[in-house]
Amino acid sequence: MLYTVIPAGGSGTRLWPLSRSQNPKFLLPLTGSEHSLLQATVNRLADLSDPDHQYVVTGTGHAAAVARQLPKLPEPNILVEPSPMDSAPAIALANAVIAERDPDAVVGAFAADHLIADRQVFTATVQRAMEAAADGLLMTIGITPTGPETGYGYLRRGRALPVGHLLAEFKEKPDHVAAVEYVSSGDYLWNAGMFVWRVDAFLAELARQRPAMHTAVRELAAHWDSPDREERLGRIWPTLERISIDYAVMEGAASAGKVGVVPGDFGWNDVGDFDTLGSVLPPSDDIGNVVIDTAGIEPAVVALDARRNVVVPASRRTVGVLGVDDLVVVDTPDALLVCPRDRAQDVKKLVDELKTSGRSDLT
Repeated sequence: MLYTVIPAGGSGTRLWPLSRSQNPKFLLPLTGSEHSLLQATVNRLADLSDPDHQYVVTGTGHAAAVARQLPKLPEPNILVEPSPMDSAPAIALANAVIAERDPDAVVGAFAADHLIADRQVFTATVQRAMEAAADGLLMTIGITPTGPETGYGYLRRGRALPVGHLLAEFKEKPDHVAAVEYVSSGDYLWNAGMFVWRVDAFLAELARQRPAMHTAVRELAAHWDSPDREERLGRIWPTLERISIDYAVMEGAASAGKVGVVPGDFGWNDVGDFDTLGSVLPPSDDIGNVVIDTAGIEPAVVALDARRNVVVPASRRTVGVLGVDDLVVVDTPDALLVCPRDRAQDVKKLVDELKTSGRSDLT
């Protein structure tokens, strides 16, 4: 049985004004069904891990909502971080807590906000990674590229292993020319941030590369189920380095020949912006408009001579689109977004501008 860790943090600024710091994207029903992204992730992992083996790491402002959305998840398996510290401290803490409870655990870490089209292939791919992780490698799952995407990091495959390949190198997000070269070579996979390892192998590598973080999370985990948890969290957590798991552990481990990769081809999407949602969700009409229902009612959208628009009528008002193509229109009770779909990645800049101008009430 796999232990699964789901870091559930961040505010999804490219999905503003739908996603906010107090109601982030992983809590929203953006899957084409009534389930939130977090619920869809937990449901998908049920083929590999029962609720007793599932852990969610989230912030103090989201813990209650996570518990409401995941009633089968045991309360001790919701690990609340006092402040956001990026993925490395969150994943390290969860692994340290799991190691206290089961030192022989095999652990997988999966983001709370991804879409997966083929659940069965996803499960089989994770099982292959588990097989390779049994020998002590830190495994990552790379996505078979469907094109020269510049919005993702890449993984360069090295020599073949009995299962998958040794990971030769992590690559940062490339420009278009480099992305074309990567995909054409056949040696590169997209980095989806999915990991599988033996908990002892991960903690040993954490101790080698980030000894201060290792010492801190092991101390927190040793006292996690004790009355002095909060005191230790308040004292230790602010001292941790704010860093991603790739930079903290995985890149250094790959340089030391300790990381393997298995390819995945299961219809993966990182729900990063409204254009992506418009590409992966089914059209609502025969001219390519996508209407995203987040209010739990029949969406009220009227489209005339309008094509390939992404419309989110979250205010419950009727939204009309006339004579426009390839737009994003997101209507919420206190904010309205209109932008071209090819500028959807830049919505984050609007959020930054709102913060700079002191409108944190809208972010």
